[in-house]
Amino acid sequence: MVQSMTNTDTADAHATAEQVALLAQAGSEVVRITVNTDQAARAVPEIVQRLRDRGLDVPIVGDFHYNGHLLLTRFPDCAMALAKYRINPGNVGTKRHDEHFRAIVEVAVRYHKPVRIGVNWGSLDQQLLTELMDANAARPDPRDARDVTLEAMCESAVRSAEFAEGCGLGHDKIVLSAKVSGVQDLVDVYRRLAPRTEYPLHLGLTEAGLGMKGVVASTAGLAILLQEGIGDTIRVSLTPAPGGDRAEEVRVAQQILQSLELRSFLPQVTACPGCGRTTSTFFQSMAQEIQDYLRDQMPVWKALHPGVETMKVAVMGCVVNGPGESKHANIGISLPGTFEEPKAPVFVDGRLLKTLKGDAIVAEFLVILNEYVAARYGAGHAKTVV
Repeated sequence: MVQSMTNTDTADAHATAEQVALLAQAGSEVVRITVNTDQAARAVPEIVQRLRDRGLDVPIVGDFHYNGHLLLTRFPDCAMALAKYRINPGNVGTKRHDEHFRAIVEVAVRYHKPVRIGVNWGSLDQQLLTELMDANAARPDPRDARDVTLEAMCESAVRSAEFAEGCGLGHDKIVLSAKVSGVQDLVDVYRRLAPRTEYPLHLGLTEAGLGMKGVVASTAGLAILLQEGIGDTIRVSLTPAPGGDRAEEVRVAQQILQSLELRSFLPQVTACPGCGRTTSTFFQSMAQEIQDYLRDQMPVWKALHPGVETMKVAVMGCVVNGPGESKHANIGISLPGTFEEPKAPVFVDGRLLKTLKGDAIVAEFLVILNEYVAARYGAGHAKTVV
């Protein structure tokens, strides 16, 4: 399941609801919002109602730190409106940690809400960490600090879950996460945590970073764990540039899952990476037009043709690999490369359908593509289109 988080001031109900709607429409199946002040807590019911008025039933998770026990108790409408609470055991309070943690859990029990216990190595329970560090120092062969820190994260998650159950929270109402900002640390901590518990696990590389760094690091870490069968929900945490596209992290998360063939969200396009045979603006403009059309048409197709998100499309650019790749796709076109004759063979379900020629290649291919989608993913789900 793909999750995301808003970066608006939650007290601004209009702006927050708009961003949640944007993320939900991009494909986020759960959206987390910060609930850090009285004003934010008061705004939560309005945010949820604005979304429901628009026909969006995406679950909203409240992210609580330090004062969650107060906000959830003072504002029952907020507690009821949220679909889940996220609490960090390292930020619940030191001297009265158990008391504050218990207060949050009791609200969750009262309103039948699940809780994600999200441990973060940037705000780890210092009392627990000190306890484990002291025990480690007394060993004849002390482990390094990183190893003890990762162990403290796992211990914090497991102990907190057991404590929550002791307070009355159902076993099936608990999700665990252990957030770090390094790929190897992420892999190591979840490999330790997964065998120790049966609770669902939420994966994410926290503070993954800007741009390509964030995308690559998140993909590297999540892909390893998902391939090993670890993880039930994921979030890609990208730091957006000013005015950046907040939905980008949703699309990256979806692509990770689809590339691993765990879920399908959009038709997958095989396309030439570019070489001396595909340098012509003729090929490049045609390939871009086809890919843009697929992206823009997907919301319409998905509503009318269930299963279309599993379609594989090849948009190739020369006679070297083009025909072969097109045969392997559900539908493919081998566009002419540099200095090649303006003709393009179209393959459907592994068979040559026809060869397009002239200046209207793309327009004709899009007609064939729409006909294929309607026939393959419409009523009856025809297996082959010829």
